[in-house]
Amino acid sequence: MTDSLLNVKGRIFDIQRFSTHDGPGIRTIVFLKGCALRCRWCCNPESQSFDIETMMQNGKPKIMGKDVTVGEVMDEVLQDRPYYRRSGGGLTLSGGESLLQPEFAVTLLKAAKENGINTAIETTGFANIDTIRQFLPYIDTVLMDIKHINSEKHKEFTSQPNERILENARIIASEANKLIIRVPVIPTFNDTVAEIADIAAFAAGLPRVDEIHLLPYHSMGRDKYTGLGRDYLMGDLKSPTNELVAVLIQTAEKYGLKAHIGG
Repeated sequence: MTDSLLNVKGRIFDIQRFSTHDGPGIRTIVFLKGCALRCRWCCNPESQSFDIETMMQNGKPKIMGKDVTVGEVMDEVLQDRPYYRRSGGGLTLSGGESLLQPEFAVTLLKAAKENGINTAIETTGFANIDTIRQFLPYIDTVLMDIKHINSEKHKEFTSQPNERILENARIIASEANKLIIRVPVIPTFNDTVAEIADIAAFAAGLPRVDEIHLLPYHSMGRDKYTGLGRDYLMGDLKSPTNELVAVLIQTAEKYGLKAHIGG
């Protein structure tokens, strides 16, 4: 890769090494700044704005966001290449939403592939399909959220309707190397058997999609909202019980999908 491409800049807020989530094996996750959605339950509210922000943590200010080059990120990613080889892991782009920084994100994925590193992206799928198609040749696994089938309720809880997301899911399923559907299971939003059944039916109808991950709600990001001077809109809602999650897993499996908690 040429120096000019290694010098392409993007804005991130964290790099997490030795993760066993968001793709197979041991992974390095790069969290990009900026998202088009405003999900009420988002556990990374510092990811939503593209702006560099100050968040209070343990009584001390912490700067959330920095500008980095592809080369700087790859220097860190490559440190763990032996672990990727042994575990089948690699690089995952998360956020925020990396689709909103296509030049940086696509170049970073290209650099990873040139170094023989497995790649994944965790995405809302809310972007122009032409932008998404720039990414697909360099991604081994797309982890895409389908949060609700009802567009009105989707917009109420995320700020955006879902028609574009569902249509993009159909195209991604046809053109990506691998697509896994992920569902954040959120009380008062989509935690009923009927709602998960609707999502599972949609996922099962996508070409070459056979896997769905359910991600039970938690409030561990609540303090971040306080640190950013924002209200936490989910109140005191509790995480779904293990019994409910088990029922929802069984519901998804009825549609012929391999269903997992997390992933």
